[in-house]
Amino acid sequence: MNAAPAARPVTIRDAAPADLPAITAIYAHHVRTSLGTFEEVPPSQDEMTARFDHVTGLGLPYLVAANGGEILGYGYAGPYRARSAYRFTVEDSIYVAHEAQRRGIGIAILRAVVARCGAAGFRQMVAVVGDSANEASIRLHLGCGFRRVGTLTDVGFKAGRWVDSVMMQRGL
Repeated sequence: MNAAPAARPVTIRDAAPADLPAITAIYAHHVRTSLGTFEEVPPSQDEMTARFDHVTGLGLPYLVAANGGEILGYGYAGPYRARSAYRFTVEDSIYVAHEAQRRGIGIAILRAVVARCGAAGFRQMVAVVGDSANEASIRLHLGCGFRRVGTLTDVGFKAGRWVDSVMMQRGL
């Protein structure tokens, strides 16, 4: 009996401009099919490139989970708010390709983003989880040491209904 070939391990690495088509496609799927983001129209690759350039230009982590040449997910930390008093607080964003969900990829990305931000001297990380019924994202963040600090009720309107945001936080 022949054994099945071993799956290549997932590597978490810095995102590169060549990854942006896959990143754009992953995010577009989430925009179109979920309440995890409050964007209603998927941004263009040019817009996603501008966002990538902004985050990396600030020296913040923007990471991908790759299996060979395939991008399975991505995540980054951006400034929580623009005002200077918030300069030690970041907000994470994590998105996993639909076909790669439930394989531990999100937690691997989030752990790496948390570690990078802690090493860079940030003090707090905030997660703003779209949709209070988004149990997968809430569990993901709880599994990485976040605590639920509140719910903003009915702050978004998407897919014909009012949607909450769950606020989560962890010290770095």
